[in-house]
Amino acid sequence: MKTCLECSDKIVGREDKKFCSDSCRNAYNNKINKDSNNFMRNVNNKLRKNYRILTELNTEGKSKATRDKMLHKGFDFDFFTNILQTKTGNTYYFLYDQGYRSLDNDYYMLVKKEI
Repeated sequence: MKTCLECSDKIVGREDKKFCSDSCRNAYNNKINKDSNNFMRNVNNKLRKNYRILTELNTEGKSKATRDKMLHKGFDFDFFTNILQTKTGNTYYFLYDQGYRSLDNDYYMLVKKEI
């Protein structure tokens, strides 16, 4: 007799079933996929917020914004997903497909990477 991975109730139905119901399957998968601790959850929240800010400021795929404007919206320059160093020596910081690089006078070039 097989039992549900979530609630340990008896499973009725197909031989390869692992859960007794959709709610048990969802609860089990939500537990497995949730952020394991507050630190990880906080980092992911900051990355999401930074991404939303870049997406909001860069609607054309390439634009400029001031550091103050980005900070005012809550952008945190310490959180990004990867760094791209170009052949010309420019350093871009990316949050997934949205990126930025420092320009003169506290301006930033915002770009979107074509996927």
